[in-house]
Amino acid sequence: MAGSGSSEARIPMFSGENYEFWRIKMVTIFRSYGLWGLVEKGVLIPDSQTKKESEDGSEEEMDEKTAAILMKDAKALGIIQNAVSDQIFPRIANADSAKMAWNLLYAEYHGGEHVRSVKLQNLIREFEYTRMRDSETLSEYLTRLTELINQMKTFGEVLSNERQVQKVLISLSKKYDPICIVIENTKTLETVDLQEVIAILKSQEQRLEMHSVDTAEKAFASFTVNAKGQNKNTSQSGSSKSQKSRNSKGKSWEAKDKSQQNNYSA
Repeated sequence: MAGSGSSEARIPMFSGENYEFWRIKMVTIFRSYGLWGLVEKGVLIPDSQTKKESEDGSEEEMDEKTAAILMKDAKALGIIQNAVSDQIFPRIANADSAKMAWNLLYAEYHGGEHVRSVKLQNLIREFEYTRMRDSETLSEYLTRLTELINQMKTFGEVLSNERQVQKVLISLSKKYDPICIVIENTKTLETVDLQEVIAILKSQEQRLEMHSVDTAEKAFASFTVNAKGQNKNTSQSGSSKSQKSRNSKGKSWEAKDKSQQNNYSA
């Protein structure tokens, strides 16, 4: 298949964590290759009786079709094998079909209903307590929150747009309180789109960044002016002292000359 090499280079690696995300990505890859049917349903090979009764081609032609199917299945199995780490590979080493390898991983890491319920409760708890850190940018926090929401979705918990909007507004750092209050007072949280709220917040973030830059520039300018003023005063002070010293010395010599002239006249 043309270009398959470059695509396979981007196959996600599964090392035992975030199985649900890995599974979603792998399904997309299999579909792009036209292999998902084999992975999901397995190899469907017609039996010998079907071959004999076939009116579309000879038994030899049916064998070629079967060989092509088996080759595609081997390709799908190879993709799965290359998409797991060395620690995970022993779990599927004995699988002789893509479906078998896929099902083994699914059974172990997808988990039963009880396991999935426990994982979901942990994610919900994490979601409730998640807050924006002072060291985070708005984009970093929204990315972290979105990843958490997507994980909950893979376990069947789909949050409404309203719930997501509420979470964003109550979990931002204090510097966003003024704009959050404006949004709450001017928008209907039941109908406002999350992306619209995010756009407003990002606009506010840009304003805050510009204000920080202006403040820093003003502080730097003030420091520069003060520094120049101090240097000027120091220079003037030094010049004045030097002048005074010269005047003092000049007066001393002048007084001495006058004293000598008085002695000579006497």
